[in-house]
Amino acid sequence: MTVEEKVKVLVGMGFILNIPAPPEADSGEAPAFPMLPQMDPEDAKVPEKVPGAAGRTHAIPRLGIPSLTLSDGPAGVRIAPVREDQPDRTYHATAFPVATLTASSWDTELLRAVGRAFGQELREYGADILLAPSMNIHRNPLCGRNFEYYSEDPFLTGSMAAAFVDGVESEGVGTSLKHFAANNQEFNRMQLDTKVSERALREIYLRGFEIAVRTSQPWSVMSSYNLINGTWAPESRDLLGTILRDEWGFDGFVMTDWFGGNDAVAMMKAGNDVLMPGTLQQTEDILAAVSSGALSEAQLDENVERVLRVIVQSPTFKGYEYSDQPDLAGHAQIARHAAAASMVLLKNDEHALPLPTSATVALLGNAGYELSVGGTGSGEVNEAYVVQLEAGLADAGYTVEASLQDEYHRHIADQKAQQSPRTPFFPTPPIAELAVEVDRATQLAQVADVAVITIGRNSGEMIDRRVENDFTLSDTEHALIRNVSAAFRAAGKKVIVVMNIAGVIEVASWRDHADAILLAWQPGQEGGNAIADVLGGAVNPSGRLPMTFPMTYADVPSADNFPGTVLPSATDQPASPLFGVPSEVTYEEGIYVGYRYYSTFGVEPAYPFGYGLSYTDFAYGDLELSAAEFQDQITMTVEVSNTGDTPGREVVQLYVSAPGDVLEKPERELRAFAKTGALEPGALETVTFTLTGRDLASFDADRAAWIAEAGTYTVKIGNSAVAIEEASFDLPQELIVGQAHNVLVPQAPIDERTSRGR
Repeated sequence: MTVEEKVKVLVGMGFILNIPAPPEADSGEAPAFPMLPQMDPEDAKVPEKVPGAAGRTHAIPRLGIPSLTLSDGPAGVRIAPVREDQPDRTYHATAFPVATLTASSWDTELLRAVGRAFGQELREYGADILLAPSMNIHRNPLCGRNFEYYSEDPFLTGSMAAAFVDGVESEGVGTSLKHFAANNQEFNRMQLDTKVSERALREIYLRGFEIAVRTSQPWSVMSSYNLINGTWAPESRDLLGTILRDEWGFDGFVMTDWFGGNDAVAMMKAGNDVLMPGTLQQTEDILAAVSSGALSEAQLDENVERVLRVIVQSPTFKGYEYSDQPDLAGHAQIARHAAAASMVLLKNDEHALPLPTSATVALLGNAGYELSVGGTGSGEVNEAYVVQLEAGLADAGYTVEASLQDEYHRHIADQKAQQSPRTPFFPTPPIAELAVEVDRATQLAQVADVAVITIGRNSGEMIDRRVENDFTLSDTEHALIRNVSAAFRAAGKKVIVVMNIAGVIEVASWRDHADAILLAWQPGQEGGNAIADVLGGAVNPSGRLPMTFPMTYADVPSADNFPGTVLPSATDQPASPLFGVPSEVTYEEGIYVGYRYYSTFGVEPAYPFGYGLSYTDFAYGDLELSAAEFQDQITMTVEVSNTGDTPGREVVQLYVSAPGDVLEKPERELRAFAKTGALEPGALETVTFTLTGRDLASFDADRAAWIAEAGTYTVKIGNSAVAIEEASFDLPQELIVGQAHNVLVPQAPIDERTSRGR
């Protein structure tokens, strides 16, 4: 290969996109974003193989090297619905449940099945690599892209992602783990310096990626936009070389996030192999650096070799004749099953659910008629249809109260008519909820058997959520719940709340007004059917929370330092909705993210991590350990039985409490989990877990090693972070279970507020 050909392989073909600014921009008329960096004019002449895909690499026809097509995204394959040469055909893809919902299943086999459907769809539309899964930690409930991410816990995140990758790649196409790493907010994401301790980085923000890489070896990893302790992630040899490749053994290629990084040559040296979507300037800079000797051709060869190893695995290289006709009908049923199997029943007083057969339902809240199926940005999907909750209930045999239904249809149509045109990549501001006064609620209670109130929230790329009227309910929503609850309870009837949300919201102030609460998250295109399946009892809910629901936002351990601050150096720079301004954020809470914080410092959550109810009951037997003393590993077993009268599945969670004499430790940490099969009433299943030394270890930055210190360890097994059964074993002497490197060290000590909440 010539030097020019090598650089072609490493710099994408680019694109030019002109996106209007978000509707809330300060100026009178929304200005356009500045034009994105220039692509090679010759590349603009090459037709896209898959219109609407996110990016593509250069082909080298002389050598038989094809162009790879890369497609978003985490909730479904993202392609253009309309093509210029086929004006009479519309292309659709399946809108699957968002990652937060599928993670709520705690079911790796389900994630593999969903992944296989993704992979088949990607392959049949002619793409090679899916830009997913998204794996960043739910550090704070206001992150705009939390719906794309799995959990606040790295072990659950890594386990879900690994299963999804296995499923996708079993179909002969690739994945790209993203965003690597410590990208936990949208605030000025392209110029944000994340300041985080070595230990927190290793144990919380890298650990999920490590599990997925070691377990599933994805084809690619996408580096994040942000800096980590002063170094751009895509320019960090420590991150992409020392940790990802040397310590974890990753053998795929690394690509940038779109327009990520600051210096093309530095990215090549760091091992960031592919620059996406690619610009003309990047090509020129790399060629100049090779010519001057600033970049060795040996380094270029190393980058190219990693990319070529993936190219030869791709369906495009193998000449796969894609059909443009994936099994959309079959995948829709997979989406429906995955959504229903993952929903979390948070409350069910006096068996308010399942709903009585053939009940008349007063369906309230805009989301009952305009379901939020997924978030915005690169996580959006061009689905063929959406099953609204009103339709799902009707299909399940329920009657939706007609006068209220008509009232909502008129209200939503009127509100939409007043909205500005949809802005790509930004959530449309929510329309106002319909006010339901006491008199109207009383009328409804006389004609309907049950009230189902929907609470809707959406979020997306580039913008983080807000506390007021987003994390918290609006005054209108509070009044809706209060008025309907008073009227229906006075009539001896139940009130059900369905939460159709993109991220965690406050629940403590209103939950007493509900008899049952179902957390549906964003359930994909079959959402209305899936919610009805659970409400009616066709599916017994078995989802569990992959994050903690706090009592108030002030209880969130990162509340005081999210999303970050703009640096003084940014005052002279024009603000850009796309590229942002120089900013920084300090992860002062350290390793105390999510339940690690709540359990350690005695802060009561509204609903704990791992929590969820069922339409049946489960009992746990005694927890038995294979030994009283740890040697190379230790095994534990527990019997789980269905003591209720309905078949159901239980999620068995194992937490470890470690001695903290050498390093300060969280009170408990998730180290294993398993989901039982469908247990009939009276049936039981024996669940077995095995822990290794690594499962006991914490990262000691002073020794750059994973250390399991000597002492007594307590194993806690149950159905949430509030465990049921406990047992202990001893580790007679310290174990060093993994040697690492002191890299990505903060430029100054991080003042971690580990005593917060004591």
